[in-house]
Amino acid sequence: MTKKTSIHTQSLKIPKVILLTSKLISFISPKLITLFAAKLFTTPIKHKIPKRELEMERNSLQQLVRIPTIDKEVVLYQYGKSEKKILLVHGWSGRGTQLFKIADELLKVGYSTISFDAPAHGKSPGKTTIMVDFIATILEIDKQFGPFEAAIGHSLGGMSVLNAVKKGLRVKHAVVIGSGDIVEDIMDDFVAKLELKPNISTLLRLHFEKKYEEKMDSYSAYLAAKEITIPVLVIHDNDDTEVPVQAGIHIHKHLKNGTLILTNGLGHRKILGNAKIIEKTIQFIQNK
Repeated sequence: MTKKTSIHTQSLKIPKVILLTSKLISFISPKLITLFAAKLFTTPIKHKIPKRELEMERNSLQQLVRIPTIDKEVVLYQYGKSEKKILLVHGWSGRGTQLFKIADELLKVGYSTISFDAPAHGKSPGKTTIMVDFIATILEIDKQFGPFEAAIGHSLGGMSVLNAVKKGLRVKHAVVIGSGDIVEDIMDDFVAKLELKPNISTLLRLHFEKKYEEKMDSYSAYLAAKEITIPVLVIHDNDDTEVPVQAGIHIHKHLKNGTLILTNGLGHRKILGNAKIIEKTIQFIQNK
């Protein structure tokens, strides 16, 4: 089963200059266009922190944390004071304060949250990153600041949470919102958005597999889901134009202990601030 599950580029209109450059390079050399596409694929856009997130940003204890396994540093946000901690993981081109509404409601019911700007995101140094770095960061933060009661991930953060649980993240519950699913489909969609020939997606995948010495599709969310036994809440909107709802349905299908909530009209990001969804998320986490 292969459903299109883009998480990188659906919300972004790729500038014409990049499309033209891509086409030009593709005529010159398959190797060069693969390297160019790989650079684009691993370069998030750093957005200025919006006003709505400033309260969480100001009231968080922030520190730079080194992630030894990938030799990178991330900015960590500790929000609230409680031994009952929840780990929050943002998506591609997001920030550690992006799940602020969820964080605020968690504080009200006695939890504290820890989040981070993933490598090359927000205030964290670097220009390029990939899901492997997200997962390594989660595992290191768990080691240094855990254990956590639960982990909540959005979009690429949801994929990363599932993979981290598979690799040993110690949580009682996990929640994934608007999560991507099949890595191969994500690459196919990315290449299609660059208006390149489909074979470039294969070259891109082989490039990453050589670099990381792992099959890229082994990071697909549904494969991680198969190996997870803890309760997992999958939330997805039927009108999500960035990550199709089939991704969430497919992930849920492979979970041993999964709950699926489908919404309408909330899209990919608005869902993060929806009061009913936040309430259901907290109820799920509190369910012993």
